[in-house]
Amino acid sequence: MSEPTSLAGEAEKLDAADGLAAVRERFVLDDVTYLDGNSLGALPAHVPARVADVVRRQWGELRIRSWEESGWWTAPERVGDRIAPLVGAAAGQVVVGDSTSVNVFKALVAAVRMAQEDGPGRNEILVDATTFPTDGYIAESAARMTGCALRPVTPAEVPGALGDRTAAVLLNHVDYRTGRLHDLPGLTAAVHAAGAYAVWDLCHSAGALPVGLDEHGVDLAVGCTYKYLNGGPGSPAYLYVRRDLQPRFDSPLPGWNSHAEPFGMRPDYAPASGSVRGRVGTPDILSLLALDAALDVWDEDGVSVAAVREKSLVLTDFFLRCVGAYVPHGRVESVTPAAHAERGSQVALRCEDAGEVMKRLIERGVVGDYRAPDVLRFGFTPLYVGFADVERAARVLARTLSG
Repeated sequence: MSEPTSLAGEAEKLDAADGLAAVRERFVLDDVTYLDGNSLGALPAHVPARVADVVRRQWGELRIRSWEESGWWTAPERVGDRIAPLVGAAAGQVVVGDSTSVNVFKALVAAVRMAQEDGPGRNEILVDATTFPTDGYIAESAARMTGCALRPVTPAEVPGALGDRTAAVLLNHVDYRTGRLHDLPGLTAAVHAAGAYAVWDLCHSAGALPVGLDEHGVDLAVGCTYKYLNGGPGSPAYLYVRRDLQPRFDSPLPGWNSHAEPFGMRPDYAPASGSVRGRVGTPDILSLLALDAALDVWDEDGVSVAAVREKSLVLTDFFLRCVGAYVPHGRVESVTPAAHAERGSQVALRCEDAGEVMKRLIERGVVGDYRAPDVLRFGFTPLYVGFADVERAARVLARTLSG
């Protein structure tokens, strides 16, 4: 078993060699070891001033003029184009707005409608049986709305479950409980081979690892922006529609913002072209522009997703080593895959009385979270989490479990 001084010294050396270490200074942090960026990212330090400008000048002085003069009206597409490279997409395919749940509904219903246009008999939706509950609720409602049967399967079971009846498949890129990274390229290819459409939920992967939406031919994808993209609590989600599918994207929520002539006030709906079709109602400007400001971290520091992924894997490997060295044998069990190709940017530890353990960890300055009944979750945002944070978290966990 390693001595704490040995691993602490290793952490110090790793931090000194960390190419992303300087980015940490761009966030509002304190003495707390914050490992919950997979639920809510830390605040980029420049965001408050930018939001203050939006409130005081754009809203307070320009008022209605800001829809044009401050670029409010086109912000959903402009911010979408900033997110696009972080998920491996070319410009013009991502639009920001609404919540993840609303975007899942839009994407899944549109996918089924396209499948049913392609040919008869496409009347089944496959949904990730291990998905975040809301995705399952939305899938059940979408199935009823489109006359489909809903079939929950694990991602590993998807290739064998696909068939002539499959219209669409809704999958999570990274499992929110365990941190398992699913095979987006392989599963997307299998879905396409069956003549169906793939809808991916990127909430726990965007901003933490390469996604490759365009490269792998993903049809539709959705994701939130308040985790690894650090957009703030309740920041709007995004919707990706592959360019060649945009003319066929038939949204079940055709709002005035997605109309070809939004100010024509016509009684009949005519969809706009391009990613604008994914819009519904008036954008949430304050939260949308806070997100816009938060994304500056990626541009101004020249941060690449590849570098983030490289550090993420080293961080999670080091955390698992520290846990193995410090925590009494048998007290925790990792449910996150050891293989890099199967791991997101979090580590989940099965632990008896996880809720109480996490409460005590937070009291001692290590913030993660837990999922009932017995999983401790630790999220690693490489933009601001360092190796000393990791070593300290494991050490405090060991002390907490020892008494």
